Amino acid sequence: MLSNTKQKTERQYFIDWLRILLILSVFIFHIGMFFNTWGWHVKNPTQYGGALINIMDFLHQWRMPLLFLISGAGTYYALGKRSPKKYLGERFKRLMIPFFAGIFILVPVQVYLEKADQFSSLLSFYPQMFDGVYPGGNFSWHHLWFILYLFVISLFIAPFLKLFKSNGYLRFSIWLEGLASRPLALNIVVVILIASQQLLRPYFPDNTHALVNDWAYMAFYIIFFLAGFMLLSNKNIIESIRDQKNLYLGEAAIATGVMFASPHLFADESVSHLVWGISSIVLAWSCALAAIGYAKQYLNRDSMFRKVANEAIYPFYLLHQPVILILGFLMIKVEMPDIYRFLILTISSFGITCALYWFVVRPFNITRVIFGMKPVARRKGFALAERKLEAIPQ
Repeated sequence: MLSNTKQKTERQYFIDWLRILLILSVFIFHIGMFFNTWGWHVKNPTQYGGALINIMDFLHQWRMPLLFLISGAGTYYALGKRSPKKYLGERFKRLMIPFFAGIFILVPVQVYLEKADQFSSLLSFYPQMFDGVYPGGNFSWHHLWFILYLFVISLFIAPFLKLFKSNGYLRFSIWLEGLASRPLALNIVVVILIASQQLLRPYFPDNTHALVNDWAYMAFYIIFFLAGFMLLSNKNIIESIRDQKNLYLGEAAIATGVMFASPHLFADESVSHLVWGISSIVLAWSCALAAIGYAKQYLNRDSMFRKVANEAIYPFYLLHQPVILILGFLMIKVEMPDIYRFLILTISSFGITCALYWFVVRPFNITRVIFGMKPVARRKGFALAERKLEAIPQ
Protein backbone atom coordinates (compact mmCIF):
# COMPACT_ATOMS: atom_id res chain seq x y z
CA MET A 1 0.00 0.00 0.00
CA LEU A 2 1.26 3.50 -0.81
CA SER A 3 1.87 5.75 2.15
CA ASN A 4 -0.57 8.61 2.69
CA THR A 5 2.21 11.11 2.02
CA LYS A 6 3.12 9.59 -1.33
CA GLN A 7 -0.49 9.33 -2.44
CA LYS A 8 -1.16 12.95 -1.56
CA THR A 9 1.72 14.12 -3.78
CA GLU A 10 0.24 12.37 -6.82
CA ARG A 11 -2.47 14.55 -8.27
CA GLN A 12 -5.46 12.54 -9.44
CA TYR A 13 -6.36 14.43 -12.60
CA PHE A 14 -9.41 12.28 -13.27
CA ILE A 15 -11.04 13.68 -10.13
CA ASP A 16 -10.70 17.19 -11.56
CA TRP A 17 -12.18 16.06 -14.88
CA LEU A 18 -15.10 14.35 -13.17
CA ARG A 19 -15.81 17.49 -11.15
CA ILE A 20 -15.74 19.60 -14.32
CA LEU A 21 -18.04 17.21 -16.19
CA LEU A 22 -20.45 16.94 -13.26
CA ILE A 23 -20.86 20.71 -12.94
CA LEU A 24 -21.46 20.89 -16.68
CA SER A 25 -24.11 18.19 -16.23
CA VAL A 26 -25.74 20.38 -13.56
CA PHE A 27 -25.84 23.19 -16.11
CA ILE A 28 -27.50 20.94 -18.72
CA PHE A 29 -29.89 19.59 -16.08
CA HIS A 30 -31.06 23.10 -15.23
CA ILE A 31 -31.55 23.87 -18.92
CA GLY A 32 -33.82 20.82 -18.95
CA MET A 33 -35.69 22.10 -15.90
CA PHE A 34 -36.80 25.08 -17.98
CA PHE A 35 -38.49 22.76 -20.49
CA ASN A 36 -39.74 19.73 -18.53
CA THR A 37 -42.96 19.26 -16.55
CA TRP A 38 -41.38 19.48 -13.08
CA GLY A 39 -41.90 22.60 -11.02
CA TRP A 40 -39.19 25.25 -11.39
CA HIS A 41 -38.77 28.97 -10.94
CA VAL A 42 -39.28 29.98 -14.59
CA LYS A 43 -40.85 27.65 -17.16
CA ASN A 44 -41.08 27.49 -20.92
CA PRO A 45 -44.66 28.11 -22.19
CA THR A 46 -44.70 24.55 -23.58
CA GLN A 47 -43.42 21.82 -21.25
CA TYR A 48 -42.33 18.32 -22.15
CA GLY A 49 -42.52 14.96 -20.37
CA GLY A 50 -41.83 11.56 -21.90
CA ALA A 51 -38.21 10.92 -22.84
CA LEU A 52 -37.01 14.24 -21.37
CA ILE A 53 -38.41 13.35 -17.95
CA ASN A 54 -36.94 9.84 -18.10
CA ILE A 55 -33.49 11.14 -19.02
CA MET A 56 -33.55 13.76 -16.28
CA ASP A 57 -34.88 11.26 -13.75
CA PHE A 58 -31.99 8.95 -14.60
CA LEU A 59 -29.46 11.78 -14.21
CA HIS A 60 -31.09 12.91 -10.98
CA GLN A 61 -30.45 9.57 -9.29
CA TRP A 62 -26.65 9.62 -9.50
CA ARG A 63 -25.46 13.09 -10.55
CA MET A 64 -25.40 14.78 -7.12
CA PRO A 65 -24.36 11.65 -5.15
CA LEU A 66 -21.32 11.34 -7.41
CA LEU A 67 -20.56 15.02 -6.88
CA PHE A 68 -20.56 14.45 -3.10
CA LEU A 69 -18.32 11.39 -3.62
CA ILE A 70 -15.86 13.51 -5.61
CA SER A 71 -16.08 16.25 -2.96
CA GLY A 72 -15.09 13.70 -0.33
CA ALA A 73 -12.03 12.72 -2.36
CA GLY A 74 -11.15 16.37 -2.93
CA THR A 75 -11.39 17.00 0.81
CA TYR A 76 -8.91 14.21 1.51
CA TYR A 77 -6.35 15.59 -0.93
CA ALA A 78 -6.88 19.19 0.18
CA LEU A 79 -6.63 18.29 3.86
CA GLY A 80 -2.87 17.70 3.84
CA LYS A 81 -1.41 18.38 7.26
CA ARG A 82 -4.10 20.83 8.33
CA SER A 83 -5.45 20.65 11.84
CA PRO A 84 -9.23 20.38 12.29
CA LYS A 85 -9.30 24.10 13.16
CA LYS A 86 -7.41 25.10 10.02
CA TYR A 87 -9.52 22.72 7.96
CA LEU A 88 -12.77 24.33 9.16
CA GLY A 89 -11.32 27.80 8.62
CA GLU A 90 -10.47 26.93 5.03
CA ARG A 91 -13.90 25.35 4.52
CA PHE A 92 -15.61 28.48 5.88
CA LYS A 93 -13.74 30.76 3.47
CA ARG A 94 -14.22 28.41 0.54
CA LEU A 95 -17.88 27.58 1.17
CA MET A 96 -19.66 29.97 3.50
CA ILE A 97 -18.39 33.27 2.13
CA PRO A 98 -19.79 32.38 -1.33
CA PHE A 99 -22.92 30.99 0.34
CA PHE A 100 -23.75 34.19 2.23
CA ALA A 101 -22.73 36.39 -0.67
CA GLY A 102 -24.90 34.33 -3.00
CA ILE A 103 -27.91 34.67 -0.73
CA PHE A 104 -27.75 38.45 -1.20
CA ILE A 105 -26.44 38.68 -4.76
CA LEU A 106 -27.64 35.64 -6.72
CA VAL A 107 -30.68 34.15 -5.02
CA PRO A 108 -32.87 37.29 -4.76
CA VAL A 109 -32.76 37.66 -8.54
CA GLN A 110 -34.11 34.13 -8.93
CA VAL A 111 -36.90 34.51 -6.37
CA TYR A 112 -37.87 37.87 -7.86
CA LEU A 113 -38.16 36.40 -11.38
CA GLU A 114 -40.52 33.74 -10.08
CA LYS A 115 -42.65 36.36 -8.32
CA ALA A 116 -42.12 39.27 -10.69
CA ASP A 117 -45.86 39.98 -10.96
CA GLN A 118 -45.91 40.81 -7.22
CA PHE A 119 -43.20 43.49 -7.34
CA SER A 120 -42.55 46.55 -9.44
CA SER A 121 -38.82 45.87 -9.71
CA LEU A 122 -35.94 43.90 -8.24
CA LEU A 123 -35.12 46.86 -6.02
CA SER A 124 -38.63 46.78 -4.58
CA PHE A 125 -38.18 43.06 -3.85
CA TYR A 126 -34.98 43.42 -1.80
CA PRO A 127 -36.58 45.01 1.31
CA GLN A 128 -38.93 42.01 1.44
CA MET A 129 -36.41 39.23 0.74
CA PHE A 130 -36.61 38.04 4.36
CA ASP A 131 -40.43 38.00 4.44
CA GLY A 132 -41.13 34.34 5.15
CA VAL A 133 -39.42 31.20 3.90
CA TYR A 134 -39.60 30.14 0.24
CA PRO A 135 -41.79 28.99 -1.51
CA GLY A 136 -44.53 30.69 0.50
CA GLY A 137 -42.16 33.50 1.47
CA ASN A 138 -39.13 35.06 -0.15
CA PHE A 139 -36.05 33.82 1.73
CA SER A 140 -34.21 30.93 0.10
CA TRP A 141 -30.78 29.59 -0.78
CA HIS A 142 -31.92 27.86 -4.01
CA HIS A 143 -29.00 26.10 -5.78
CA LEU A 144 -26.60 27.13 -2.99
CA TRP A 145 -27.96 24.21 -0.93
CA PHE A 146 -25.07 22.06 -2.20
CA ILE A 147 -22.52 24.46 -0.70
CA LEU A 148 -24.34 24.58 2.64
CA TYR A 149 -24.58 20.78 2.80
CA LEU A 150 -20.85 20.45 2.09
CA PHE A 151 -20.09 22.80 4.98
CA VAL A 152 -22.40 20.91 7.35
CA ILE A 153 -20.67 17.67 6.35
CA SER A 154 -17.33 19.37 7.04
CA LEU A 155 -18.56 20.21 10.55
CA PHE A 156 -19.64 16.61 10.95
CA ILE A 157 -16.29 15.05 10.01
CA ALA A 158 -13.96 17.65 11.58
CA PRO A 159 -13.92 16.00 15.06
CA PHE A 160 -12.87 12.71 13.44
CA LEU A 161 -10.01 13.99 11.26
CA LYS A 162 -7.33 12.73 13.66
CA LEU A 163 -8.94 9.29 13.51
CA PHE A 164 -8.25 9.16 9.78
CA LYS A 165 -4.53 9.53 10.51
CA SER A 166 -4.41 6.78 13.12
CA ASN A 167 -2.87 3.30 12.84
CA GLY A 168 -6.33 1.85 13.32
CA TYR A 169 -7.59 3.64 10.23
CA LEU A 170 -4.51 2.51 8.31
CA ARG A 171 -5.40 -1.11 9.14
CA PHE A 172 -9.00 -0.43 8.07
CA SER A 173 -7.76 1.03 4.79
CA ILE A 174 -5.73 -2.12 4.14
CA TRP A 175 -8.88 -4.18 4.76
CA LEU A 176 -10.75 -1.96 2.30
CA GLU A 177 -8.06 -2.65 -0.31
CA GLY A 178 -8.66 -6.37 0.00
CA LEU A 179 -12.42 -5.91 -0.14
CA ALA A 180 -12.27 -3.66 -3.20
CA SER A 181 -10.24 -6.22 -5.12
CA ARG A 182 -13.15 -8.69 -5.06
CA PRO A 183 -15.72 -8.32 -7.87
CA LEU A 184 -18.50 -5.87 -6.88
CA ALA A 185 -17.58 -6.22 -3.19
CA LEU A 186 -17.79 -2.46 -2.70
CA ASN A 187 -21.56 -2.92 -3.01
CA ILE A 188 -21.39 -3.34 0.75
CA VAL A 189 -21.86 0.45 0.76
CA VAL A 190 -25.24 -0.09 -0.94
CA VAL A 191 -26.38 -2.01 2.15
CA ILE A 192 -25.44 0.98 4.32
CA LEU A 193 -27.20 3.38 1.96
CA ILE A 194 -30.40 1.31 1.87
CA ALA A 195 -30.40 0.92 5.66
CA SER A 196 -30.01 4.68 6.15
CA GLN A 197 -32.92 5.42 3.83
CA GLN A 198 -35.20 2.76 5.27
CA LEU A 199 -34.58 4.24 8.71
CA LEU A 200 -34.95 7.93 7.83
CA ARG A 201 -37.21 8.33 4.79
CA PRO A 202 -40.41 7.42 6.66
CA TYR A 203 -39.79 10.58 8.69
CA PHE A 204 -38.12 12.71 6.00
CA PRO A 205 -39.56 11.45 2.70
CA ASP A 206 -38.84 14.45 0.44
CA ASN A 207 -35.60 15.87 -0.89
CA THR A 208 -36.23 19.44 0.27
CA HIS A 209 -32.69 20.94 0.22
CA ALA A 210 -33.88 22.83 3.31
CA LEU A 211 -31.44 21.11 5.71
CA VAL A 212 -33.66 21.15 8.79
CA ASN A 213 -36.12 18.60 7.36
CA ASP A 214 -33.89 16.81 4.86
CA TRP A 215 -32.02 14.35 7.08
CA ALA A 216 -32.66 11.24 4.97
CA TYR A 217 -30.93 12.78 1.98
CA MET A 218 -28.29 14.42 4.17
CA ALA A 219 -27.38 10.96 5.49
CA PHE A 220 -27.32 9.70 1.90
CA TYR A 221 -24.91 12.44 0.84
CA ILE A 222 -22.71 11.99 3.94
CA ILE A 223 -22.23 8.30 3.11
CA PHE A 224 -21.20 9.16 -0.46
CA PHE A 225 -18.88 11.89 0.83
CA LEU A 226 -17.19 9.54 3.31
CA ALA A 227 -16.95 6.84 0.65
CA GLY A 228 -15.08 9.28 -1.59
CA PHE A 229 -12.86 10.32 1.30
CA MET A 230 -11.94 6.74 2.20
CA LEU A 231 -11.96 4.93 -1.15
CA LEU A 232 -10.55 7.50 -3.56
CA SER A 233 -7.68 8.33 -1.21
CA ASN A 234 -6.23 4.87 -1.86
CA LYS A 235 -4.53 4.27 -5.21
CA ASN A 236 -4.97 0.50 -5.04
CA ILE A 237 -8.71 0.82 -4.44
CA ILE A 238 -8.98 3.21 -7.39
CA GLU A 239 -7.19 0.65 -9.55
CA SER A 240 -9.62 -2.06 -8.41
CA ILE A 241 -12.55 0.16 -9.35
CA ARG A 242 -10.95 0.80 -12.74
CA ASP A 243 -10.51 -2.94 -13.30
CA GLN A 244 -14.19 -3.55 -12.48
CA LYS A 245 -15.62 -0.58 -14.36
CA ASN A 246 -17.52 -2.78 -16.83
CA LEU A 247 -19.10 -4.77 -13.99
CA TYR A 248 -20.34 -1.60 -12.30
CA LEU A 249 -21.60 -0.24 -15.61
CA GLY A 250 -23.55 -3.44 -16.21
CA GLU A 251 -24.96 -3.27 -12.71
CA ALA A 252 -26.02 0.33 -13.35
CA ALA A 253 -27.79 -0.71 -16.55
CA ILE A 254 -29.70 -3.48 -14.76
CA ALA A 255 -30.64 -1.14 -11.89
CA THR A 256 -31.88 1.45 -14.40
CA GLY A 257 -34.08 -1.12 -16.14
CA VAL A 258 -35.55 -2.37 -12.85
CA MET A 259 -36.16 1.17 -11.61
CA PHE A 260 -38.12 2.29 -14.68
CA ALA A 261 -39.93 -1.04 -15.00
CA SER A 262 -41.02 -1.26 -11.35
CA PRO A 263 -44.29 0.72 -11.79
CA HIS A 264 -45.32 -1.74 -14.51
CA LEU A 265 -44.09 -4.90 -12.79
CA PHE A 266 -45.89 -4.55 -9.47
CA ALA A 267 -49.57 -3.82 -9.03
CA ASP A 268 -49.08 -3.01 -5.36
CA GLU A 269 -47.98 0.63 -5.24
CA SER A 270 -46.06 0.19 -1.98
CA VAL A 271 -44.03 -2.69 -3.46
CA SER A 272 -43.38 -0.72 -6.64
CA HIS A 273 -42.25 2.26 -4.58
CA LEU A 274 -39.90 0.05 -2.51
CA VAL A 275 -38.35 -1.55 -5.61
CA TRP A 276 -37.95 1.87 -7.23
CA GLY A 277 -36.21 3.20 -4.13
CA ILE A 278 -33.80 0.27 -3.77
CA SER A 279 -32.95 0.13 -7.46
CA SER A 280 -32.37 3.90 -7.54
CA ILE A 281 -29.83 3.53 -4.70
CA VAL A 282 -28.05 0.71 -6.54
CA LEU A 283 -28.07 2.90 -9.65
CA ALA A 284 -26.57 5.86 -7.80
CA TRP A 285 -23.73 3.78 -6.36
CA SER A 286 -22.92 1.67 -9.42
CA CYS A 287 -23.02 4.70 -11.75
CA ALA A 288 -20.65 6.52 -9.42
CA LEU A 289 -18.13 3.69 -9.38
CA ALA A 290 -18.45 3.11 -13.13
CA ALA A 291 -17.81 6.82 -13.76
CA ILE A 292 -14.74 6.71 -11.50
CA GLY A 293 -13.41 3.62 -13.24
CA TYR A 294 -13.81 5.02 -16.75
CA ALA A 295 -12.48 8.43 -15.72
CA LYS A 296 -9.41 6.82 -14.19
CA GLN A 297 -8.89 4.82 -17.39
CA TYR A 298 -9.37 7.62 -19.91
CA LEU A 299 -9.22 11.02 -18.16
CA ASN A 300 -6.27 10.79 -15.77
CA ARG A 301 -4.16 13.28 -17.71
CA ASP A 302 -3.27 16.93 -17.46
CA SER A 303 -3.86 19.76 -19.91
CA MET A 304 -4.00 23.54 -19.91
CA PHE A 305 -7.78 23.36 -20.32
CA ARG A 306 -8.06 21.25 -17.14
CA LYS A 307 -6.10 23.85 -15.20
CA VAL A 308 -8.30 26.70 -16.40
CA ALA A 309 -11.60 24.79 -16.09
CA ASN A 310 -10.78 23.37 -12.67
CA GLU A 311 -10.38 26.87 -11.25
CA ALA A 312 -13.43 28.21 -13.10
CA ILE A 313 -15.91 25.46 -12.31
CA TYR A 314 -16.89 26.62 -8.80
CA PRO A 315 -17.75 30.22 -9.84
CA PHE A 316 -19.46 28.73 -12.90
CA TYR A 317 -21.68 26.66 -10.60
CA LEU A 318 -22.58 29.70 -8.52
CA LEU A 319 -23.43 31.87 -11.53
CA HIS A 320 -25.09 29.50 -13.99
CA GLN A 321 -28.59 29.15 -12.51
CA PRO A 322 -29.42 32.87 -12.16
CA VAL A 323 -28.10 33.42 -15.70
CA ILE A 324 -30.33 30.63 -17.07
CA LEU A 325 -33.35 32.01 -15.23
CA ILE A 326 -32.81 35.62 -16.35
CA LEU A 327 -32.43 34.60 -19.99
CA GLY A 328 -35.33 32.15 -19.77
CA PHE A 329 -37.53 34.86 -18.24
CA LEU A 330 -36.72 37.18 -21.13
CA MET A 331 -37.13 34.50 -23.78
CA ILE A 332 -40.61 33.36 -22.77
CA LYS A 333 -41.86 36.74 -23.93
CA VAL A 334 -40.57 36.07 -27.47
CA GLU A 335 -42.37 33.81 -29.93
CA MET A 336 -40.08 31.18 -31.43
CA PRO A 337 -39.92 27.41 -31.97
CA ASP A 338 -38.82 25.58 -28.83
CA ILE A 339 -35.81 24.04 -30.55
CA TYR A 340 -34.49 27.54 -31.22
CA ARG A 341 -35.31 28.55 -27.66
CA PHE A 342 -33.35 25.56 -26.37
CA LEU A 343 -30.31 26.27 -28.53
CA ILE A 344 -30.29 30.00 -27.80
CA LEU A 345 -30.81 29.48 -24.07
CA THR A 346 -28.07 26.85 -23.84
CA ILE A 347 -25.45 28.68 -25.89
CA SER A 348 -26.14 32.17 -24.54
CA SER A 349 -26.36 31.17 -20.86
CA PHE A 350 -23.16 29.14 -21.12
CA GLY A 351 -21.36 31.99 -22.90
CA ILE A 352 -22.57 34.68 -20.50
CA THR A 353 -21.72 32.60 -17.44
CA CYS A 354 -18.20 32.02 -18.76
CA ALA A 355 -17.84 35.70 -19.63
CA LEU A 356 -18.96 36.79 -16.15
CA TYR A 357 -16.37 34.49 -14.65
CA TRP A 358 -13.56 35.57 -16.97
CA PHE A 359 -14.12 39.33 -16.94
CA VAL A 360 -15.84 39.98 -13.58
CA VAL A 361 -14.84 37.24 -11.14
CA ARG A 362 -11.38 36.07 -12.15
CA PRO A 363 -9.45 39.38 -12.40
CA PHE A 364 -10.36 40.95 -9.03
CA ASN A 365 -9.49 39.72 -5.56
CA ILE A 366 -12.77 40.82 -4.00
CA THR A 367 -14.83 38.85 -6.51
CA ARG A 368 -12.41 35.92 -6.36
CA VAL A 369 -12.98 35.64 -2.60
CA ILE A 370 -16.74 36.11 -2.93
CA PHE A 371 -16.89 33.27 -5.44
CA GLY A 372 -14.71 30.88 -3.46
CA MET A 373 -11.38 31.42 -5.20
CA LYS A 374 -8.01 32.20 -3.66
CA PRO A 375 -6.95 35.86 -3.94
CA VAL A 376 -3.92 36.78 -6.02
CA ALA A 377 -1.54 39.42 -4.67
CA ARG A 378 -0.95 41.06 -8.05
CA ARG A 379 -1.82 40.30 -11.63
CA LYS A 380 1.75 39.64 -12.76
CA GLY A 381 2.04 37.02 -10.05
CA PHE A 382 -1.04 35.20 -11.23
CA ALA A 383 0.77 32.54 -13.25
CA LEU A 384 3.09 31.81 -10.32
CA ALA A 385 0.11 31.53 -7.98
CA GLU A 386 -1.55 29.14 -10.39
CA ARG A 387 1.54 26.93 -10.48
CA LYS A 388 1.69 26.83 -6.71
CA LEU A 389 -1.99 25.96 -6.55
CA GLU A 390 -1.55 23.17 -9.09
CA ALA A 391 1.24 21.68 -6.97
CA ILE A 392 -1.25 21.03 -4.18
CA PRO A 393 -3.47 17.97 -4.84
CA GLN A 394 -7.14 18.92 -4.46
